[in-house]
Amino acid sequence: MNKLVQRANQKVGLGNVALLLVSSTFLAQLLGFMRTKLVNANFSAIGPNSTDSYFAAFNIPDLFFYTLAAGALGVAFIPVLVDKLNKGEKKKAIELSVSLLNLLAVVMAVVGLAIFFFAKPLIHNVVAPGLDPQQLKNSVTIMRLLAFNPLLFTISGILTALQQSMGRFFFYAIAPMFYNACIIVSIFVFKNNIGLVGLGIGALAGAILQLLIILFGLIGTKFSWNPKILWRSRDFHTVLRNLPARSIDQGIDQIEAIADTRFARGLGVGNVSYYNNAFALQTVPIMLIGSAISTAVFPRLTHRLAQNRPDLFRRDFLQILRAMIWLAAPVVVISFFTRGYLARLIFSRNAPQISLIFGYLSGAIFFRIIYTIISRWFYARKDTKTPLFISLFVIALNIVLAYKLSRPNAYGVAGLALAQSTVAAVEVLILTIIMLLRDHKFFDRFFWAGILKIMSVTGFSVVATYIMISILPLGINDRGFVTLGAKLSLITAVTFMVHVGTSSIFGLEEARPVIDRIRRIVLRPIRIEY
Repeated sequence: MNKLVQRANQKVGLGNVALLLVSSTFLAQLLGFMRTKLVNANFSAIGPNSTDSYFAAFNIPDLFFYTLAAGALGVAFIPVLVDKLNKGEKKKAIELSVSLLNLLAVVMAVVGLAIFFFAKPLIHNVVAPGLDPQQLKNSVTIMRLLAFNPLLFTISGILTALQQSMGRFFFYAIAPMFYNACIIVSIFVFKNNIGLVGLGIGALAGAILQLLIILFGLIGTKFSWNPKILWRSRDFHTVLRNLPARSIDQGIDQIEAIADTRFARGLGVGNVSYYNNAFALQTVPIMLIGSAISTAVFPRLTHRLAQNRPDLFRRDFLQILRAMIWLAAPVVVISFFTRGYLARLIFSRNAPQISLIFGYLSGAIFFRIIYTIISRWFYARKDTKTPLFISLFVIALNIVLAYKLSRPNAYGVAGLALAQSTVAAVEVLILTIIMLLRDHKFFDRFFWAGILKIMSVTGFSVVATYIMISILPLGINDRGFVTLGAKLSLITAVTFMVHVGTSSIFGLEEARPVIDRIRRIVLRPIRIEY
């Protein structure tokens, strides 16, 4: 067992890291998809036990989870750890990690107590005013079960930041699967007794199990805990200076989600569930392409600047940016044209509202994926303030647009999705302009030529997807993974084959690794023993 853990903890190359994270993220998102689908299949979106309660309960704990654990620690903490490790100061890097863990554990414990004791007013006055008494009771109970999850996720975030800095990604990659798996198990364990509230127990158990899995990743790192906080350390002060800006930036996104939940609740029972289902669909490609790849390359980008090699930083960044645009384009095309198939798949029943909302969210998928890598350009340079200021602007813009567009006489609940796509595009555009102002020659002719080719190739992907949905239309009685999954798989496979094939014809270098891998599989000789 010990040898197995040590092998999993070995350093791997960037390509293997990206493949590991994309694969594990795919499995985690697949489990997340199954979790949402099974919640929908076993609990109703309307009535006293509406899933509105379940989705509303996650908003405040998620606010603190996304503020500290989901990315904030990585971008604020990893650059400092990489600097220490490059200087051979591994012991100091571990001491710095322990110090930050101790401080944030105290802070998040206090936050957990506040969430636990003030769950009812938070739900009733902030997140989802107007819930029926039973819905409010369910939501409050679930939120109290989730109250200390931000503490567990924060500890996990610090430990995974340390492991990533050391080039260790395995346990970080697989841990989220156990979180979703626990919630799925809780559906079947509790659906016939305590019902919807049991999902909160599953989420708490999942957070604990996820932390235990991440602890295995510390084997061989010489990590040791002590109850000290290095108040006088310059590096500790650097992390604390960088952390608030990124934390607020992440938290702003969740404030946006709380505002959307509040607006959706005002449009009637069920709309919170419909919007969150569509949002869950949107999250899958963003996590799979954007977050996974950006997480894999971030230590490399930080290392390039630590080496004082801005030329290599620029080369690596543009290469990854182009690759992500190339991957995102067909995903958005497929998402838009198959929105009805996906809505039916996740909701099990007829789901026109989810399909409509997800259609408007398709644009946000592309820009959120691009944002994950563009934001790393700033974070690698230890600039967490610029993305924060831009986020403050776009959250204000989103709330205004969401309010106006979600009115019953405008777009209704779909207006929330339209606002999301609009502000996602605005955010990426502003950050790109700032990048160009700071480095006029950053985007060279080779980059723009590649983008034009990708746009041309995407046109062929649109045609291919349209033809495939004409051949395999969504039937009124289509249900289940077998029927819907088969149609989606065929549509997706053909679209990607056309995308890769035309990319190869247009000479796009992003297609080369895919073509080479296919050739190795298809043309590999089979050894026959006589």
